[in-house]
Amino acid sequence: MRLRLSSLSLLALAAASAVSAQKVPTAPISEQTLKEVTKELSSDAYEGRAPGSAGEEKTVAYLAKRFAAAGLKPGNKGSWYQDVPLVELTAHDVSPLVFTGAGAPLSLRYGPQMVVGSYRVAPREEVKDSPVVFVGYGVNAPEKGWNDYAGIDVRGKTVLILVNDPDWRTPTVGGTFNGRAMTYYGRWTYKFEEAARQGAAAALIVHQTEPAAYGWNVVQSSWTGAQQVADAADGHADQSAAVGWIQYDQAKALFARATLDFDALAAAASRKGFRAVPLKGVTASVSFDETVRKHMSRNVVGVLPGKTRPDDYVLYSAHWDHLGHCEAAPDGDDICNGAIDNASGTAALVALAEANAKAGPAARSQVFVAVTGEESGLLGSEYYAANPLYPLARTVGGVNMDALSLAGPAKNVVVVGKGKSELDWYLDAALGAQGRYASDEPTPEKGFYYRSDHFSLAKRGVPMIYFDAGDDLVAGGKAAGAAAAKDYEEHRYHGPKDEYDPNWNWAGTVRDVQLYYSIGRALAESDAWPNWVAGDEFRAIRDRSRAAAR
Repeated sequence: MRLRLSSLSLLALAAASAVSAQKVPTAPISEQTLKEVTKELSSDAYEGRAPGSAGEEKTVAYLAKRFAAAGLKPGNKGSWYQDVPLVELTAHDVSPLVFTGAGAPLSLRYGPQMVVGSYRVAPREEVKDSPVVFVGYGVNAPEKGWNDYAGIDVRGKTVLILVNDPDWRTPTVGGTFNGRAMTYYGRWTYKFEEAARQGAAAALIVHQTEPAAYGWNVVQSSWTGAQQVADAADGHADQSAAVGWIQYDQAKALFARATLDFDALAAAASRKGFRAVPLKGVTASVSFDETVRKHMSRNVVGVLPGKTRPDDYVLYSAHWDHLGHCEAAPDGDDICNGAIDNASGTAALVALAEANAKAGPAARSQVFVAVTGEESGLLGSEYYAANPLYPLARTVGGVNMDALSLAGPAKNVVVVGKGKSELDWYLDAALGAQGRYASDEPTPEKGFYYRSDHFSLAKRGVPMIYFDAGDDLVAGGKAAGAAAAKDYEEHRYHGPKDEYDPNWNWAGTVRDVQLYYSIGRALAESDAWPNWVAGDEFRAIRDRSRAAAR
């Protein structure tokens, strides 16, 4: 969505005037803190910070210590922690995924050619001789008149699903599924949720690098080893027995065996009115054992009480977790340290706590939440949002920090979800004070809006702002920015080489964290209640929650 003057409410105009008229709050951000916390949390001693591991114990203890030293108070009735009940599921003895009934059997190996697991809390899962159906993008969106499951019963069957939205190839934003910009219907989480609602025994997404926004290496490292799910009384019995991904070339080979053209069917699936296509006579079989371990993970929560409006809250969030031990690099390194993702954002949370505490109490209370389980599907932020320590209706808004850039100073920032809320005005004011500008996402098809912890709060109506570092670098411009992003995605993202580098240039990172300070502090000192813009998907729920709170 783009923010247009004609669509702004009078409230938005008033907020814009107030923000531009006031002095932008600023404070020094400690580069030393950013370095120390990032280096510490991403060291091998923390073993990749997997929830439920010895690395978690070290992480949450360290963060509580740093929050206390910064000047925060425990944020949960005298405790630094909010317990988050999780279940760790580790698939092992995974059989090949075998498709039969169309010529010679096609057998896919776990890891290099397919990955599979389950949300069900059970010691073993098996899918045997399950009929295979291609369901296009796997979308059921009544409000858009779109249902890829129309006219077919997939109960007990294996569904093959395309990644992203039906119109992801559109070069512009807008249209049924927002064109190039991904909607939640394009996220893999949604596709597995809908397949389960339809009764599918197994759901497999066909990986393609461009619409997925990452290579197979990321799928393999993220989906092998221990996986985390939220604990549930029914053990997630309503979920599919198996969910996972298969490589594009393997999907094409499977369709060819069934005398079908994968690319032609994929193109047809992008058009309204597509109907699911059974792969006649083809069945799928796969089995695996699961080690089940229930455990209590923790969000770390600190608060700076407000001096005049302590029952209003401004939220700062970042996730502390990463992947733990993962697929080893060629040199044998199997620790996914997560220095940038997201030791850097967690370090910013600590630095912001220090800066705000040194500035003294604001009018409103400020809450700092380091959440668990982001890499497993926003589990910690989802738990906080469903069980808030501070009422969401009294939460004014907030900022979320995930994977800060160490590429050097940039002329801009890239706003994820630009134009959705009136918090943009606060960012614009802070950017103006730095002589910088805000940009739309260059790759909206990657769906970053639905991939970080702000989403858990946003979908419940709380305005949250989330931006990435700029892609227009002071040294080298957009070409240098694109090269840095590509290098990180291909060589470090969700892999063992996302490690601390003592040679990093922190100048741009400090400036970005100063923006987060300016936005949060301005919210904390004001009496304004920024909202989502008129017509935004989250506006109605915010209006209802605020009306009930008055």
